[in-house]
Amino acid sequence: MRAFEVDERLGAEAGAKAPASVPPREASQNPWAVAARKLRRDGAAMVSLIVFLVVVALCLSAPLYATYVSGTDPFATNLNGEAVINGQTTPVLEASTEGLGLGMTPIGPTWRIGPYVLGADNQGRDVAARLLYGGRNSLLIAGVATIITLAGATLLGVVAGSFGGLVDAALSRLLDILWAFPIYLLAISLSIVLISKGFDIGPISITSGSLALPIVIIGIVYVPYVARPIRGHVLSLMAQEFVTAAIGLGVPSWRILWVDILPNVATRVIVFIPLMLALNMMTESALSFLSIGVQSPDASWGTIIQDGQGLLYSRPWVALAPGMAIALCVLALNILGDGVRDALDPKSKLR
Repeated sequence: MRAFEVDERLGAEAGAKAPASVPPREASQNPWAVAARKLRRDGAAMVSLIVFLVVVALCLSAPLYATYVSGTDPFATNLNGEAVINGQTTPVLEASTEGLGLGMTPIGPTWRIGPYVLGADNQGRDVAARLLYGGRNSLLIAGVATIITLAGATLLGVVAGSFGGLVDAALSRLLDILWAFPIYLLAISLSIVLISKGFDIGPISITSGSLALPIVIIGIVYVPYVARPIRGHVLSLMAQEFVTAAIGLGVPSWRILWVDILPNVATRVIVFIPLMLALNMMTESALSFLSIGVQSPDASWGTIIQDGQGLLYSRPWVALAPGMAIALCVLALNILGDGVRDALDPKSKLR
């Protein structure tokens, strides 16, 4: 008995000194708060997010820049205009001094805060002002198209994966048909057809020059690429024990979708947001560069690159500036997407 009492006392003391075997602090908190904390600890993702937000803020300030800094209209031609550089009046378009001396060469970058900090294009327009206005349109198109893509893909993926049977077969074949087309070929085909005629179905009417046209086209063409992985995830969730138990208990289907399926699908959809923003931005720039995306008088980074194509040797910054802006945003969004994926994946390890 005495030995037993000693062992019991030692065990109690050891248990008091040993750390309690309770779940980690993060396990008892809201999973969204845990994911947000993980994301904040990811330095690369935070820097990328800050860079992207700075680009967005600069693009939103385009009217302020054009009014108070540039003092020019970025959409009006200025062939006979003049600019004051270092106290001297200089023509915006000067006679070319290369080759046979034919044509006009726009003024080069001044690299000073004020008009034509990045120079002018072949129409005498301020490149920096057009860069900000074009970025605003590019980000708007990419953002709204991403919403359309994720909303449509989530709807189709959840319906196909949860209902199964003929519904799943019909929706899967529809996605396969769209999947069979190369993405840019499908986008170019739709753009050529719809830009010439517009889009008019019932009460919905979109004119050929509207920004809504590239938004709808880009939003639709990427739906199969997101809907298929969401459908596969829903199928795996439907086979889980908690869903099977809910079905066995007679829980209504709508409640299973709302309580058990959608919260688990939401993390996958969130991970797709940065990726789709980057893809949609590149697609919009490609279509606009080919003159089947954003139409004049509107501008985007793709149209500005097209304007600078003929000035690559004399005024390369007309094309380089929007190209670098696209590359910076896409790189930042990809790094941010990796951070979001790691934060929302419970099996990932903190770096």
